[in-house]
Amino acid sequence: MIKINPNIFKAYDVRGVYPKELNKKSAELVGKAFVRFLRKGNQQKKLKIVVGRDNRASSPALFSSLKKGILMEGADLIDIGLSSSPMFYFAVWNYGFDGGIIITASHNPPQYNGLKIVSKGAKMIGSNTGLDKIKKLVFQIEKEKKPSSSRLGQIKKKNVLKDYLKFNLRAADIKKIKNLKIVIDTGNAVSGILIRELKKYLPSGIYHLFAKLDSSFPNHLPNPLEEKNIKDLKKLVRQRKADLGVAFDGDGDRVVFVNELGKVIPPDFITCLISEIILKKSKREKIIYTICSSNIIKEVVKKNNGKAIAWKVGHTFIKEKMRKEKAIFGGEYSGHFFLKSHNFCEVPLFIIFKILEKISESKKSISELTEAYEKYHYSGIVNLEVKDKKRRLKELEKKYKGGKITHLDGLRIDFKDWWFSARPSNTENLLRICVEAKTKSLMKEKLNKIKNPAP
Repeated sequence: MIKINPNIFKAYDVRGVYPKELNKKSAELVGKAFVRFLRKGNQQKKLKIVVGRDNRASSPALFSSLKKGILMEGADLIDIGLSSSPMFYFAVWNYGFDGGIIITASHNPPQYNGLKIVSKGAKMIGSNTGLDKIKKLVFQIEKEKKPSSSRLGQIKKKNVLKDYLKFNLRAADIKKIKNLKIVIDTGNAVSGILIRELKKYLPSGIYHLFAKLDSSFPNHLPNPLEEKNIKDLKKLVRQRKADLGVAFDGDGDRVVFVNELGKVIPPDFITCLISEIILKKSKREKIIYTICSSNIIKEVVKKNNGKAIAWKVGHTFIKEKMRKEKAIFGGEYSGHFFLKSHNFCEVPLFIIFKILEKISESKKSISELTEAYEKYHYSGIVNLEVKDKKRRLKELEKKYKGGKITHLDGLRIDFKDWWFSARPSNTENLLRICVEAKTKSLMKEKLNKIKNPAP
């Protein structure tokens, strides 16, 4: 008998190596448990559940088993086929379905796969919003011997791609951006299907890098935050004298940008630029950003008559906070960007369109547009291997107790001319450290002292 590995249930989703950790049996049981979770004891409730998948080699097998679990519980399944995560979220909230699951392992290597789960309105289900309950149901169902339901659900196919693209194009001024050149790297991942369609609207403006879907990701791993994975993009942007370079991650919910010089644009600068654009039309709106992001964000938002709110790292937490605050926009250092008008979900296409429009309107390059944000020196996220994370955090707090201490997400301490953040990993013996200072030398000095404390 195949046993279910409890460690596949993470903070934000279900994920693991296939089939060693995440297998067909666990996918089937998650499908059953999800239906029961949504029903909340009401067996007569008719549910319609969206299921999408990325192009990983194991995704068809997991889909087959997930489908079996959902249909056996009597729920109907809406099969949207190959889909990026933003397309999947759109399908759930735009058509008013009851929830959904997308089969994807995001930016992980090809041997991984996973399940992202949402309820009605595409609200993320994480450990604190229902995933722990689904996990408990999985192990209860595993012990059952009776059939799940007397009536099987039905399966229906739905094409979402064109509706999703049309919805995003409503916010774009194609006339302004059609003469600009852009290189888009989808890394042989599922977002390739979207860019192929987008090229119909910008036929001469897009050069699509690594467009062919290939589950082995032969050119680079689908994590654009690691610069080694976007070296070809940077090179091609320079060669083609493009106005902008864009790299998607494995499931298309994160985007990293490269300027016309072939240099990576810090995601915090993108948050600043989009905040300025939005706040010109919508004053006094709230913008959510992560606690480990640069201080330049709150300064730019305040200057443009908005209210910046720092929050916990993680797209699930950001979305929850945006809903609670009714914030118009949110940005993460990891390259997730969210909009209220898209039901608080990721909006990679909107961000691309708005940046291109700004380049066209201002007649400035993207490097010129982001130059004003280069006020501080930021270390980026540095992973520090630590066996006892709680102890190290207490040591850091004691050592730097003279600053302003915040415990919103791990530890952040602010001083007059520098600050640092230390967040414990949920799954590894790591502290995620970042330091920002007014000078590069100060940033390096403080980062080195935090990484290598004196005995």
